[in-house]
Amino acid sequence: MSPAVHGGRAKCLQRLVRLAMPVPTTVALSFDAVRDIARGKMPDMAEIMGHFESAPLLSVRPSSQDPDWGGPSAILNIGMNEERHRRMAQTMGEGPATAIYLRFIQSYAIYVARLDPEAFDLPDEPTAAALKAFLEAYEYETDELFPQDPSVQLTEVLRSMARAWDGTTARLLRQAKGAPADAGLGLVVQAMALGVGGKNSGSGVIQFVDDQTGEQRIKGRYLAQSQGREALSTPLGALYLVKDGRGPSVEESLPEVFEQLVEYGQLLRRRLREEMQIEFTLESGVLKVLDGVRVQRSNRAAVRIAVALAEDQIIPREEAILRVEPNAISELLHRQVDPSAERDVIVRGIAASPGAASGRLVFTANDAQASAARSEPCVLVRRETSPEDIRGMHAAKAVVTLRGGITSHAAVIGRGLGLPCVVGASELKIDRKRKLIVAPDGRVFKEGDLVTVDGTTGTLLAGETALIEASLDGAFQTLLTWADEFRDIGVRANADTPKDAQTASNFMAEGIGLCRTEHMFFEGDRLGVMREMIFADSSEDRRAVLDRLLPMQRADFKDLFEIMAGKPVCIRLFDPPLHEFLPADKTGIRELADQLALPLADVTMRVDALSEHNPMLGMRGVRLGLTYPEIYEMQARAIFEATVEIHKNGATVVPEIMIPLVSAMREVELVKSRIDATANAVKAESGTDFDYRFGVMVETPRAALRAQDIAKYSAFLSFGTNDLTQMTYGLSRDDAGRFMSSYVHAGVYEEDPFHTLDQDGVGELLSMGAERGRKGNKDVVLSICGEHGGSRLAIEFCRHQGFDYVSCSPFRVPVARLTSAQLAIAEKLGL
Repeated sequence: MSPAVHGGRAKCLQRLVRLAMPVPTTVALSFDAVRDIARGKMPDMAEIMGHFESAPLLSVRPSSQDPDWGGPSAILNIGMNEERHRRMAQTMGEGPATAIYLRFIQSYAIYVARLDPEAFDLPDEPTAAALKAFLEAYEYETDELFPQDPSVQLTEVLRSMARAWDGTTARLLRQAKGAPADAGLGLVVQAMALGVGGKNSGSGVIQFVDDQTGEQRIKGRYLAQSQGREALSTPLGALYLVKDGRGPSVEESLPEVFEQLVEYGQLLRRRLREEMQIEFTLESGVLKVLDGVRVQRSNRAAVRIAVALAEDQIIPREEAILRVEPNAISELLHRQVDPSAERDVIVRGIAASPGAASGRLVFTANDAQASAARSEPCVLVRRETSPEDIRGMHAAKAVVTLRGGITSHAAVIGRGLGLPCVVGASELKIDRKRKLIVAPDGRVFKEGDLVTVDGTTGTLLAGETALIEASLDGAFQTLLTWADEFRDIGVRANADTPKDAQTASNFMAEGIGLCRTEHMFFEGDRLGVMREMIFADSSEDRRAVLDRLLPMQRADFKDLFEIMAGKPVCIRLFDPPLHEFLPADKTGIRELADQLALPLADVTMRVDALSEHNPMLGMRGVRLGLTYPEIYEMQARAIFEATVEIHKNGATVVPEIMIPLVSAMREVELVKSRIDATANAVKAESGTDFDYRFGVMVETPRAALRAQDIAKYSAFLSFGTNDLTQMTYGLSRDDAGRFMSSYVHAGVYEEDPFHTLDQDGVGELLSMGAERGRKGNKDVVLSICGEHGGSRLAIEFCRHQGFDYVSCSPFRVPVARLTSAQLAIAEKLGL
């Protein structure tokens, strides 16, 4: 019997029978048999009934391939009729017998005859009058007497359940859960174990692990004189399973039964290699096992359960690694909205950075900093963020933007900081002057109002919602340590500040694959110095201003080197266009004129002169470095002087210097010669020798096409897939979110290319760039450092292309470590 033929429940029951557990007689109908029933072709009912004693009571339960796909409701007590009711009343009493008959009529009327449930609400007391009313209601609604033949009852139940699975609503619901359109349903016909009537009769559910934490502990309930899962749905009067100060327990009142259940639980864990939940019934003190299902679990519990099974040598480590979803690891790194909490959704956007946080609404970076200074948590809402907002993002607990996609500025920085972030919330309206937002339903939220950002689901919620804390326990660390033993590709982190680097180091990144140095210039007073440099009239004046930034940069790089403790640190030199450091509004321009003691007209003219029609394709990256070479020379000197200080302290570091937005070999030649000259000057001045590696960030299509030439001057090529995707598609990564969902829905793109690596287009450029780069330099190191770097598809692609490592935001490092291990294990096992 296979889950792909008869479903998971049928397969599990077969295993329980083989383990000699007291399972009632069971007949399993295959997917094909159920499809035939839905088309009107019934199985041999006499043969099915022949497996059971004469005048049996039966149950029918669904058996889908995956329990998460659901199925029609189980129907119990099939075979109950006037004659059976009369005989049972004589043996167990009128009340219990009537209660069983009433339950069956209710299920049959609602799920088979499809009658209005209101007419069949169970009465408080199972009386003869109530039974008569149920039978009359059925006859009135159907113009037929309630069926008395058990074979007819079973036939109609099977037909109804088969057709329910085949219905449009059921199909859409299971497809939403990931089931294929043609997913099959099996049905399990089982003899009833009555939990009512005799002494010590009842039903219950038991599991041996906490489904929220994964800790070993017995959970569940038992309810005397009940059937199915009534113990869980009707806790009043239910017994606890283990000794509990709150009330009586099965362990105390039925110790032999309790011991038997514990023994079965341990047996299932060992033999089925899984934490199982047992559904059981006591019939006059005799234990019957009706079902065993895999315990539903939180992501936190999934990690601990997998590790515990491996540590107990029930499953190998490889299987423990494969059992944990990488997204489960991501969830453990951040606080999350409590699944049981009420959610008052203000607006939905794109889930850009996972986690959840609550705070008071603020609308500017300055207000966010002021709020943090008062120790008041805040949520920063912007139309879109710019590098100038980084200080506010550091101060805020979460960020929401109306524009932007998965690789927008807010999304990238949010993931780097581990900051919950929702972008592309375009249905939200913002009034910056009045400092308020208007929800799609018309509600107004003002500055200071409490909200909660759920970056995992991409929603902004009203009020302060209950949260669950992050969980980085021993099981989490153990699983990732095992993953490192199996993965075959390096994992570095994109880290721009010492704080980012520390996070990366804590998550065991193998180095920094991308340090975006421009973010350092927005810290403290550095922004003012940068603006002075921009307004300098000559190279000498610019150098004079940059000399003031030099010690700050040197200290930054020294901190990074010390934190990473000898691991590689790849530093990307200055990239953004200069206008990003200048104010865009009139108030900001007036303040800047005051700061620089310059006429307002001169400042306005300079701001206008630096503005570009398409700045992301304008004077930025290496183009800026060649036009204003003193910027790159200052940064290179800061890197090398920090290296010298590290060497003098007895440690060793080999910094990696990366040039952004290259498109021509000559650019690389010119910049490399200047950086080499700076290195030689620092060596001579300090009397200290050191090594460094020079490389290129490949983010233009031309750089990928000319990689053979570029690699001749480069020790490494790191593919920046954010800009490479943007330039390959001709899409703005900040604006594409406005229409991307429509494109994906229409099938123009299979997925958002900024979210999932496009293997056909961008992937071909990566393949060509890698192949040609190796031709130019057989020892060239290849990597991805764009936001795709932590995704499963990109890691799989890089492994097949022979890349050396991937680099992603610090909080995605654990996910990348687990994912790369799973890919290596699956390839080894041929999965």
